[in-house]
Amino acid sequence: MSSEEITPFRVDIPQAEIDRLYTRLLTKDIRHPTTDVVPNTGDDYGLPTQWAQDLTQYWLNDFSWTQAQEKLNQFPHFKTHIEGLDIHFIHQRSPNPNAIPILLLHGWPGSFHEFSEVIPPLCEGNNTDGPSFHCIVPSLPGFCFSSPPARRGWTVKDTARVFHTLMQRLGYSAYAVQAGDWGQFVARELAANRAYACKVLHLNYCPGALPEHLTDSDLTEREKGARAKGVDWRTNHVGYAVLMRTRPQTLGWMLQDNPIGLLAFVGEKYHEASNPAIHNSPKWKEHILTTVCLYYFTDCIASSGLIYYENVPHHLFAQYATEEANRIKCPFGYTSLWYDTAPNSRRAVERTGKLVWYKERDYAGHFACLEDPVGMVEDVKEVVGKHWEK
Repeated sequence: MSSEEITPFRVDIPQAEIDRLYTRLLTKDIRHPTTDVVPNTGDDYGLPTQWAQDLTQYWLNDFSWTQAQEKLNQFPHFKTHIEGLDIHFIHQRSPNPNAIPILLLHGWPGSFHEFSEVIPPLCEGNNTDGPSFHCIVPSLPGFCFSSPPARRGWTVKDTARVFHTLMQRLGYSAYAVQAGDWGQFVARELAANRAYACKVLHLNYCPGALPEHLTDSDLTEREKGARAKGVDWRTNHVGYAVLMRTRPQTLGWMLQDNPIGLLAFVGEKYHEASNPAIHNSPKWKEHILTTVCLYYFTDCIASSGLIYYENVPHHLFAQYATEEANRIKCPFGYTSLWYDTAPNSRRAVERTGKLVWYKERDYAGHFACLEDPVGMVEDVKEVVGKHWEK
């Protein structure tokens, strides 16, 4: 691949690899937990046993990677070479010639698949019911079909620079961005230091702290609840993150060729950071297993952990977001989702940049574009429609 060439790409896992996965899954020698570590643990001790068993059985008996792969390939995929990395991305153009380019950025344990439900409705439209979009959905370096960084110290700032180059290479001198999780930090860098190109931003995850002078009596019920959820997450739910930010290579040895282990490690986040009402739905299981298979077939569990190893840890997220160098300079909107790992409030988020729009949605969580695609499309169209100025 030449330095600026863009080549078509298809998700096409060799049949031998698919057969090997299912041979491993179907072997009678798999010994996974059948009882809670102590009686009646619920989800306090980690992944709930019964839910994990049910998801495993769904993988064995109902999920089809072949069908999942066909759905992934409904979109046009490409690769290009930037700064020594092969960058994979979807580029779905709208039929509307006046569509706005939008960069959609996932986090961990997400992937480009996270936007599969919102790409079609974002591309639709004629600018009368809100703008339509050309959707560009890259895989972060080290995730799925994008190669991992080839050096130490690769941060979200480096990824932002590469993705800005990608947008320029595609002919987009100005663009909008939608992001959550680690994608939010990449988006933040674009909006802080490339606001001449990143014109407007929508986030469904946004760290930020309330002013220190506020007391409990000064807080709204939403602010109290959001703060409590954030403290609970950082106290009781970040064992995975400690491992990734300290021993990502060990994680590769543990899980790279261990499909049930990978299901547990990745699936736990989809269980504890989403609305419990969807946990047993076949569609939610399909989303989880598609992601698990993508991680398994691309051997990316260790390299996906580099984003934790090389960047700011959870307990410093809010501080990082409020530092002047990282403040969002373009107009941005934020949707606060109650079932997120750490939903935030207007007064906290507005301290991190030029907040122009805020909404609360109480029926979705961390994987917003999969959990509530209708709501996310509505919010993105509203924010960008009101504040896009090329």
